Amino acid sequence: MPVKDYIRERFFPHIWCAGCGHGTVLNGLIRAVEKLGISKNDIVMVSGIGCSSRVSGYLDFHTLHTLHGRALAFAAGVKLGRPDLNVIVPMGDGDALAIGGNHFIHAARRNIDVTALIMNNRIYGMTGGQYSPLSGRGILATTAPFSNIDQSFDVVELATAAGATFVARATTYHVQETIEIIQEAILHKGFSVVEIMSQCPTYFGRKNRQGDAVAMLKRMREIVLPIGAKAKHGDPEIIERGIFVRKDRPEYCAEYDDIIRRAMKRK
Repeated sequence: MPVKDYIRERFFPHIWCAGCGHGTVLNGLIRAVEKLGISKNDIVMVSGIGCSSRVSGYLDFHTLHTLHGRALAFAAGVKLGRPDLNVIVPMGDGDALAIGGNHFIHAARRNIDVTALIMNNRIYGMTGGQYSPLSGRGILATTAPFSNIDQSFDVVELATAAGATFVARATTYHVQETIEIIQEAILHKGFSVVEIMSQCPTYFGRKNRQGDAVAMLKRMREIVLPIGAKAKHGDPEIIERGIFVRKDRPEYCAEYDDIIRRAMKRK
């Protein structure tokens, strides 16, 4: 199936800034679905509010555009109602882990079969460049003109501790690897979390003197290395990428169906 058959062409050109990494994520998601051969009618995409959430508007799947931070709550309802469908939730760092943080940890705890794609550009892009839970200490933002003092979350550690059964990190520079990881995440039966590091040259790059999109991608190539890379040792700037957690645990919808069967049998 041609790529154009997966998109809603009437909504193009897109609203993302020149150099934004979210278009790469959109492309990677299309390629992953294409490679898996999943019918468009078997996919539901649920999003909240933010630059990342526009992904659902551009894709010709069943889509649900919901409230800021509440995408996972809506996605859980969709999955419980139609457990046969593949539910994918594109989110931003603020959408997923600020206002949506509580939904995130409990979706992971329950191990509901949903794929959460967290586009981490370390900033609130749509609303003017405020710092997010993933910005990190020392980062400049419109709401931190003298630098941010908040410690950032580590998405991988948080998702792992909360109980997610598939946890990975990818980047918009390592495109082929990102496509493969998204494929695995969709196939995994349980709560899957893929953090995708994405560049925002308009707000993050400009505010923090990291240059244009090309410069930010080059930096990503230099500091985001495979799990276990020797360069990681002793260098606090190095970030690891790859699949960190891949394990089996009872999935929530299957457990819920079992409760219903037992209740009906008793009745």
